Amino acid sequence: MTIPRATKIVATLGPASSDAAVLERMILSGVNVVRVNFSHGTADEHTGVVERVREVAVRLGRDIGVLADLQGPKIRIGKFANGKVALVEGDRFTFDLDCELGDESRVGLDYKDLVHDVKSGDTLLLNDGRMIMRVERVSDRTIECTVTLGGILSNRKGINRQGGGLSAPALTAKDMDDIKTAVRFEADFVAVSFPKNASDMYMARELVRAAGGRALMIAKIERYEAIGNLEEILKASDGIMVARGDLAVEVGDAAVPALQKRMIRLAKDHNKLTITATQMMESMIESPVPTRAEVSDVANAVLDGTDAVMLSAETAAGKYPVETVTAMARVCDEADRSGSFALDTEFLNRTFGRIDQAVAMAALFTAAHMKIKAIAALTQSGSTALWMSRLDSGVPIYALTPEESSRRRMSLYREVHPVLMTYKAHDRENLLLEVEAKLVELGIVEKGDLVLMTIGTPIGKSGGTNTLQIVRVGERA
Repeated sequence: MTIPRATKIVATLGPASSDAAVLERMILSGVNVVRVNFSHGTADEHTGVVERVREVAVRLGRDIGVLADLQGPKIRIGKFANGKVALVEGDRFTFDLDCELGDESRVGLDYKDLVHDVKSGDTLLLNDGRMIMRVERVSDRTIECTVTLGGILSNRKGINRQGGGLSAPALTAKDMDDIKTAVRFEADFVAVSFPKNASDMYMARELVRAAGGRALMIAKIERYEAIGNLEEILKASDGIMVARGDLAVEVGDAAVPALQKRMIRLAKDHNKLTITATQMMESMIESPVPTRAEVSDVANAVLDGTDAVMLSAETAAGKYPVETVTAMARVCDEADRSGSFALDTEFLNRTFGRIDQAVAMAALFTAAHMKIKAIAALTQSGSTALWMSRLDSGVPIYALTPEESSRRRMSLYREVHPVLMTYKAHDRENLLLEVEAKLVELGIVEKGDLVLMTIGTPIGKSGGTNTLQIVRVGERA
């Protein structure tokens, strides 16, 4: 059997990918998690497409996770009378809270507090940095600027202050309503836009739990302030998204590659998940093949150790959603195989406060020093599989569990492949025989292969993994 792809793929759903037939082809091409973007569409539309995904996943026998991505604060300009204007370098331009429809000299603001967040001399970036303005004067109702980089500015484009510092809260009233929608369709992950600190993530988690949800919380790192608070945000989250678009606008595009590597490394050190996002295969919105630069970008994220790479407009609105997933899967697969696995130094100076975490690390150490074909983790919650996936051993991890919600969450874990298994035996030896038979049935292993199994007693208790056993397939049959 071919070793499954280690790095997972997140695909954003939209008009190009909401049809059941397209969804089926995307899943078969390699999608592991679908992203529902609450910046667009209605609650009913999102609920309907998630139901469709779940129906297709059941038909295909796949465990597909659902990521609900909250919109966050709308830090945007207002509308123009003619839909857009041409900005010319050296021209004066005003952001005016009282302007309903803009023209070549002024426009309104959806984000009214911008007048309190900027001062003379600040730099404002519009439409992901495509246009730049220098703030000359600020009053209670206006921000007067000089255009330093011109271009075509259209309705509702985003606006950022270079260096961060905007006071907009991470969670809006719309986000709070959307959290309830996400809980109703049983989202497996909830992504919080523009968190500045741990408090933003704790609040989002409390809102999810209060609504009855158990989703893992993903912090989107896209504010300047979040970089300085990265460790506390990680501790308050289950994972982070390296949201390179808005982050690049706030910190400068040249700083992002090194930050990406640092964030992925730090997340793994804290046993957290990472998703690398934004413009990974942007050209495939219009083209059936990626650029060489995009291939390198995706491959580098994989080599950095990200759990998943994400597609946005490429699958939501692009012309080639299936081809894009296929191309990304091919690049990830190749990069996965070319990675180096030198685990010994990773185990130095490590201490463990939990038995199940110590068992997980022992399994990885053993796999790295023996010809282990597969690691089989019998798990309820998926914690053991998560810890194993934080270090790269090059050995696939099969997480066997009867819990559907756990399997869907593990769809995002690097190197982890969830498997449905309903335990029939209630003693360890017979259960391990069941696992062995299941792996053979699926074509994962064959007679003579070495398999490393982790299990907990009493059986079925969450967090109870306490046993590591090496099995040679077929010896006990």
